[in-house]
Amino acid sequence: MSRLAALLPTTFSRTIEDWLAEDIPSFDYGGYVVGNDDKVATLFCKSQGVLAGVPFFDQVFQHTGCTYVSALQHSMSIVKWSFEEGAEIIPLGGKVAVAEVRGPARRILMGERLALNILARCSGVASRARRLHTLADTLGFTGVIAGTRKTTPGFRLVEKYGMEVGGADTHRMDLSAMVMLKDNHIWATGSITNAVKSARSVAGFSVKIEVECQSEQDAYEAIDAGADIVMLDNFTPEALRFAVSNVKSKCLSTRNSGVLIEASGGITEETAALFMIPGVDIISFGMMTQSVPHVDFSLKIAHDTSEPASSNGVCDF
Repeated sequence: MSRLAALLPTTFSRTIEDWLAEDIPSFDYGGYVVGNDDKVATLFCKSQGVLAGVPFFDQVFQHTGCTYVSALQHSMSIVKWSFEEGAEIIPLGGKVAVAEVRGPARRILMGERLALNILARCSGVASRARRLHTLADTLGFTGVIAGTRKTTPGFRLVEKYGMEVGGADTHRMDLSAMVMLKDNHIWATGSITNAVKSARSVAGFSVKIEVECQSEQDAYEAIDAGADIVMLDNFTPEALRFAVSNVKSKCLSTRNSGVLIEASGGITEETAALFMIPGVDIISFGMMTQSVPHVDFSLKIAHDTSEPASSNGVCDF
């Protein structure tokens, strides 16, 4: 089991159950066709990427009633994995065997599509997060690489988990995790100062307040109002470099010297390096979850359970 699985709430099991119910609301006709003969299915990875989503994959087949018994350890697990979660999988010859699932044929196929969908997307998010994290390390950028709340409805836990596996910060998990005052909040209350004051009146000392700023003047007002984080939104790299220097100076001249600066807005994997500027504390990427390429997986039942399919591959941890 992955170490990061300890982060997951107990409710994620119920979510998996709900997704299975969505896929099988009544009769499982295909399951009737294949029956309950014991089979072994091999999980193949067919494109390079970071393996992520193992606890969700396991949970799918636990719910469908699949188990794998180890002859050597005399132990039972849901899935027999050949790679650790977080491993960079590089298929050779087109595919590499990543795991095996054993159980009644109909119960394997019952969970096949759901398990693959989860693994493909979670691994895609983790792969992009890993690339951005690696880029930051290569450039010597010491700030935080973060995702955003721009996640797929109902799939947030999986996508945020993928960020964790890939080495990125999840940013706020939901509206209750942190106060982020954006343009609509400011327009609705009349000013940044009013918005921050109102937020602080109900958000206790443990809740951070972040303000989205369109200009340096907005940032100065946010700092004076007591914001914890200033987001410089949709700045060009040149404007960001200039603004960061000025905003940091402003922070040092006030009692609110610990303000963090976040760069955000339209930053992509291709342009990320331009925004990795000294003084920037956080860079957040909506594209860490939006339009992210999936990692290609397939699950194939072996013709003979005594000889499950296999393939070669290399693993770079």
